[in-house]
Amino acid sequence: MNDRIPLPLVTPDPAPREGTHLSILYRGPLASCDYDCAYCPFAKRRDDPERLRADRAALERFTAWVAGRDHPVSVLFTPWGEALVRSWYRGAMVELSRLPHVRRVAVQTNLSCRTGWLARADLTRLALWVTYHPSQVAYDRFLAKCRELTEQGVRHSVGIVGHPDHLEPARRLRADLPAGTYLWVNAEEGRVYTDDEAAEWTAIDPLFGHSRFAHASAGLPCRTGESVVSVSGDGTVRRCHFIPEVIGNLYDGSFESALRPRPCPAAMCDCHIGYVHLEPLGLYDVFAGGVLERIPAGWSAPA
Repeated sequence: MNDRIPLPLVTPDPAPREGTHLSILYRGPLASCDYDCAYCPFAKRRDDPERLRADRAALERFTAWVAGRDHPVSVLFTPWGEALVRSWYRGAMVELSRLPHVRRVAVQTNLSCRTGWLARADLTRLALWVTYHPSQVAYDRFLAKCRELTEQGVRHSVGIVGHPDHLEPARRLRADLPAGTYLWVNAEEGRVYTDDEAAEWTAIDPLFGHSRFAHASAGLPCRTGESVVSVSGDGTVRRCHFIPEVIGNLYDGSFESALRPRPCPAAMCDCHIGYVHLEPLGLYDVFAGGVLERIPAGWSAPA
């Protein structure tokens, strides 16, 4: 197996001036999901109507803020639950994708929703980060949804949690997905992998090594808090989802003066949406052009 990631097939757009492009990880009040995964605390959780109304209002406010910017913005929706079963997230994805200053709008999703709405979006700017949960959806149904995305020309990655019961479904999925679709594997939280076990997952995802171990991050330079921020539904801005310190608010503009280079204060970072921004890891080169949607540059699947 050739585990090298090829160089990008096209020359990426020139980088923006330093400080002009802001990537936002947005997480509103939504905490409900239509799946019942054993490894997720939000499985089959239902939000009451009041929370859903609050989530919708928060998302509309956030979308309006992005629309009013005069600098490049990218957005990754990282909901606790499943966003795309809610019409307001689908609408926001479409709206944001059609704004000329939005470089990318992406969302983490189980892909349980229909895909027809994507025809209204600008697919040069929209992307999906899709997770396959073998215990929750029939394999053929999920694969058919992925094929719909490919047929529509929707940029997407597909992934799975590295639980032992998922190994054969992951192998099957890698064989059935198009070669150009990156299949990532997340190390299961709390699981220690032997070298032999890790080799099996690496045969599916050559980049599994980045997920296998938590990264010692204390004191390392990280883009979060400078060009990447986490935003909650009320506009509270933190450097990332995993650092509780508040650096300002999106809507009163107080966060802007707080944006600066800063080292990571946490001892370890074990989630892709966090450690991908650690500068010494060099993952912005690995995922050039696809950091938010988790697609390696010039990806072609292993044979």
